[in-house]
Amino acid sequence: MKPVLIWVACFTVIWLIFSPEKKVTLGNGIKVSQAPIQSEIEDPTSFNIKDYKVTPLAKFDIEAKVLAKKKYSFDPGAAVSPIDLALGWQSMSDEEVLKDIEISQSNRWYYWRTQNMSISKKDVISQSANMHIIPANDYIEGLLKSVKTGQIVSISGSLVRVDAEKKNWHWKSSLTRNDTGNGSCELIYADYVDIRTN
Repeated sequence: MKPVLIWVACFTVIWLIFSPEKKVTLGNGIKVSQAPIQSEIEDPTSFNIKDYKVTPLAKFDIEAKVLAKKKYSFDPGAAVSPIDLALGWQSMSDEEVLKDIEISQSNRWYYWRTQNMSISKKDVISQSANMHIIPANDYIEGLLKSVKTGQIVSISGSLVRVDAEKKNWHWKSSLTRNDTGNGSCELIYADYVDIRTN
């Protein structure tokens, strides 16, 4: 009897690790009409997280649809940013548009492709982004890890630069929504997160 129980337990663990997360469907139509809001910080003050120095660059507030989510454990930034969210707003929060776009994440990048462009490439770029999230505390980290693809998430905090002086390494947020390629992702220190399910 014990070998059977062990086999069942192992199968359950493997299934939980590798089974695809259920996607939340909210229906067609734009779910987030406003673009992210970015504003200046008058007197930015750096602070430390573990061995990293974090320097705020701009205040940042975003409400967006979660297009994809990926957790990281072993890359250089994982100690401060254990999760990336690919987020979409305006037309990129409309499931009628998203149904024709294939979205994936890998190595801290967000990829999309489609054979049926219902919106312009410019709109895809300016109304979606891959965002590296630095949770301010364990509670926010738990919320971020619980969010499901398809849900609407609100995040407030700041766009930042992270320096690891001992490792001669740094990571800097993009400060525009219109860029592409290396350095185009947002790096967000999140001190508020809320998940909307409808």
